[in-house]
Amino acid sequence: MRPLSKLKVPLLFLLIIVLQIVSSFEAVAQENGRFRVAFWNFENFFDPFVDSTRVYNEFTENGSQHWTKSRFYKKRNNLYKAILAISENEPLAVLGIAEIENQYVLNSLFCQTPLKTHNYRIIHYEGDDKRGIDVAMVYCIDKLQLVYTEAVKVRNPDNPNYKTRDILYAKFYDRRGDTVHVFVNHWPSRYSGERETIKLRMLASNTLKHKVDSLVFLHQTIPKIIIMGDFNDTPEDPSMINLVKGDVLVNLFTDGKKLGFEGTLKHQYNWQIFDQIIVSRSLIDNDKGLKYVQNSAQIFHADFLFEKDESFGGVKLFRTYVGPKYYGGYADHLPVYIDLIFR
Repeated sequence: MRPLSKLKVPLLFLLIIVLQIVSSFEAVAQENGRFRVAFWNFENFFDPFVDSTRVYNEFTENGSQHWTKSRFYKKRNNLYKAILAISENEPLAVLGIAEIENQYVLNSLFCQTPLKTHNYRIIHYEGDDKRGIDVAMVYCIDKLQLVYTEAVKVRNPDNPNYKTRDILYAKFYDRRGDTVHVFVNHWPSRYSGERETIKLRMLASNTLKHKVDSLVFLHQTIPKIIIMGDFNDTPEDPSMINLVKGDVLVNLFTDGKKLGFEGTLKHQYNWQIFDQIIVSRSLIDNDKGLKYVQNSAQIFHADFLFEKDESFGGVKLFRTYVGPKYYGGYADHLPVYIDLIFR
């Protein structure tokens, strides 16, 4: 075999070095191009002050929960550390949130902790919930530009006085000009009984479905849509089946074996998936722009979110309260997330 000349050997090594540099740049670009979208029910993230405009003030120092400033700050710090873990110390593109009281608690969490370095902006409307808990959305301005937002009301034609939590909607442009529509939900609970409240969750399902259908009609195609929330129903329940009926939406949380953990909340012995993320098919079947990363849908289940379950075996969620008893933990739901990338 003919030996390489003195000129060809340096060129060969130079080519190898250039390829390594290009490869490393591509890896960095792919990492920076990742959009992680998450949702978490914070479980009663109230400020510690009395709100004279509300009847419900149990989460105050003199209320039944004895919610002091020190307890508030402990929960806030628990939440920001968990969010950093979910995001792997990068900014999330979008975080949907349930069970926050007001703008004060959001500002305290995202503007007065290490999360402030991630350039988050807050979307929040005061809703009609009788306890004063709302949904909210946080997004990173380095990844998304807000175009429009609104609070979508859920109305009951049989009861004009019916009030529940809003569905929060936002329209964004990503940094390459793609349009993304995001909905954050916290549907009516099962507190009065599952069967007794099915109709209320179906009202929310139909309200959201109508909004999605309107977007499809407006665009005359399937736009890129992300729906997230605590639906208080599993993927197999009627309200969720109704929502994804047709060829527009795909529920990414139907196959529990691929989600990393068996559920997002626990009732006695059983884990259930109430917290879910649903996307339009246009985020799955496309060749350019934002695209869902296959099998990236996950239930975040870091060890620090759990404690031993002495009553029903295994583990249970490390909560802030269980009834009136204070534990100083995180929440009664696990976070969920998906990843998107640029094509």
